[in-house]
Amino acid sequence: MTQFRYVSAANLSCQSNIINFRNSQCTWRHLYIDSDQTNTLLFGGSDSMGLKLRIPNKHSIGTRRRKDFCPLQVVCMDYPRPQLENTVNFLEAAYLSSSFHTSPRPSKPLEVVIAGAGLAGLSTAKYLADAGHKPILLEARDVLGGKVAAWKDEDGDWYETGLHIFWIWAILRNNEMLTWPEKIKFAIGLLPAMLGGQAYVEAQDGLTVKDWMRKQGIPDRVTDEVFIAMSKALNFINPDELSMQCILIALNRFLQEKNGSKMAFLDGNPPERLCMPIVDHIQSLGGQVQLNSRIQKIELNKDGTVKSFVLNNGNVIKGDAYVIATPVDILKLLLPGDWKEIPYFRRLDKLVGVPVINVHIWLDRKLKNTYDHLLFSRSPLLSVYADMSVTCKEYYNPNQSMLELVFAPAEEWVSRSDSEIIDATMKELAKLFPDEISEDQSKAKVLKYHVVKTPRSVYKTVPNCEPCRPLQRSPIEGFYLAGDYTKQKYLASMEGAVLSGKLCAQAIVKDYELLVAQGEQKLAEVSILS
Repeated sequence: MTQFRYVSAANLSCQSNIINFRNSQCTWRHLYIDSDQTNTLLFGGSDSMGLKLRIPNKHSIGTRRRKDFCPLQVVCMDYPRPQLENTVNFLEAAYLSSSFHTSPRPSKPLEVVIAGAGLAGLSTAKYLADAGHKPILLEARDVLGGKVAAWKDEDGDWYETGLHIFWIWAILRNNEMLTWPEKIKFAIGLLPAMLGGQAYVEAQDGLTVKDWMRKQGIPDRVTDEVFIAMSKALNFINPDELSMQCILIALNRFLQEKNGSKMAFLDGNPPERLCMPIVDHIQSLGGQVQLNSRIQKIELNKDGTVKSFVLNNGNVIKGDAYVIATPVDILKLLLPGDWKEIPYFRRLDKLVGVPVINVHIWLDRKLKNTYDHLLFSRSPLLSVYADMSVTCKEYYNPNQSMLELVFAPAEEWVSRSDSEIIDATMKELAKLFPDEISEDQSKAKVLKYHVVKTPRSVYKTVPNCEPCRPLQRSPIEGFYLAGDYTKQKYLASMEGAVLSGKLCAQAIVKDYELLVAQGEQKLAEVSILS
């Protein structure tokens, strides 16, 4: 069973430009801060869709005093895993999951061809298999996971597509980032979202974060210094590009749902710890998973429905239904010309993947100013990072640090060389760790590095793109979509990808059951007439 790491944390610095979030392996931890200038922040991670989470052991927390730290007293307490099973989100997810197991077993299971073995495609295949159907999952690359893919290098070390996190609500509790007048203005601005609900939130889709803040009378300083971290964590872009609807959806969940800000981490690499158990489950129920199977084109019947998926190697894959679970940019390349003028597909032009770079740096020593948690930075290039040698059980190393960093926004950097990206990263790290890292490596030395570029990652959540997000059921009979860009409530996230796959499987199962019911009705009518 996949294990996760639960998080709760506090901002430990009064002057530091790093927001520190500490995690604990499978125990629930609150840090209470006793300081005149630092407030307590309590939070954790998102519900895992339909998965029950397991707790093996405990960690302790240590802090080291630094010159830029205010005097404070930290009292740490461990708690058992929270009762996620009682939350609305978990109950909704569990009910939907159970519906696949309890649905009538099909007399003739559908063979459903699914392109893309990221979390959306894996989720679609998993729940179709639970409902008794036969998914055929095709992945273009030789690795599972899509946006959570990872690879092992010649030394046996893992490097990943990205740090997969869930942003935490902690801004209004912080006195150094916001003055009280600014907090009040921001809180007043949030009232309509809390009272008006989804209708108000959707109405803000036309505004960027910066535009909305200015409308509330909040100085640009707050947006540039505080919400830049939140914007980049949510969508890898700056507040002058991100739709305010994205921020409000996130904050609405954090503020109104009891467990809306809980967080969990995998204890190892995503392909083996998260994806392979799903693949094993799919195959145990008769489904297929094929790597190195890239879709070249969608071949159509005369009536415009899908006839087959043609692969790059010339193989033709046929099924009873078809799903594209790739990023939206790849989907648009695959769309047949006859479909491109259909409004459902034409609206996809507004949805564009955002480029992201993930950097891994192995250092020759253990950094003293990192913690067993995530760090969010005000750096213009490094939005979020972690010392994976302490945050991930599988990557643990007592003598060396391995920093994994999200380099964003990456639009201007994705075409540059790896060495240029590493040089820029070290320059930023020298500012964040002045006592331990220098740009010329006269202090901590780089043993090796990996740079993973994703030219088109999650869809760019800019103003007015929300109406363009498609439902999983397309207007083409027997053709469906899955992916975090499709309609679901968890935005561009792992949870969103999983939920989109579940909703896609639900649509396929419902359509199948409707066809069966219609067929039985026709047989009954024929029987009556005869």
